[in-house]
Amino acid sequence: MFDGVAKRYDITNTVISGGQDRIWRAATRKALALKPGERVLDLAAGTAVSTVELGKSGAWCVAADFSKGMLRAGLSRNVPMVAGDAMHLPFADNVFDAATISFGLRNVSEFDQGLRELARVTKPGGRLVVCEFSTPVFGPFRTVYMEYLMKALPRVAQAVSSNPDAYVYLAESIRAWPDQEELANRIAAAGWRDVKWRNLTGGVVALHRATRAL
Repeated sequence: MFDGVAKRYDITNTVISGGQDRIWRAATRKALALKPGERVLDLAAGTAVSTVELGKSGAWCVAADFSKGMLRAGLSRNVPMVAGDAMHLPFADNVFDAATISFGLRNVSEFDQGLRELARVTKPGGRLVVCEFSTPVFGPFRTVYMEYLMKALPRVAQAVSSNPDAYVYLAESIRAWPDQEELANRIAAAGWRDVKWRNLTGGVVALHRATRAL
């Protein structure tokens, strides 16, 4: 499915988010508090536009994704890329100072295992930031947002995406996703501590930040 949307993935995301995707990427970079020379894993990096954003910090960043088509679509971006399964990461233990996954955790079939794998490859005391769609906190806005997801978003995607059906899946997966507190509990259970979250765009997106248990 992601191979099928790769060609127009970046522009589609910008259109359906109203340009908020750029703000969310910058917020993810800032939340990781990266330092020059640190080693960072950008999991579910897609076309690596998020990896380029992380690289503005001076850290060494590698893009990893299950979809080779997505990685191919981002080959013009000058970052290292690795094809790999989030549930069986092709990296040794304790090699990254920080790790992040943006809008990809929903797509890991056993995402608790994916969180444990992220903990395995991150050094004790290292940082994690999960940037993911979440639950708007204001009731009336939440109602409008859910209507947009199920009705308007697929129509917008039909106009700009190379595979509009994938955005029906996107809407359904967002509706079924855990809210902020439940996701925080799942992150903590996977080997992370000091889990906190911050809502972006009224809770449309949440940034969960955590530290690898010692």
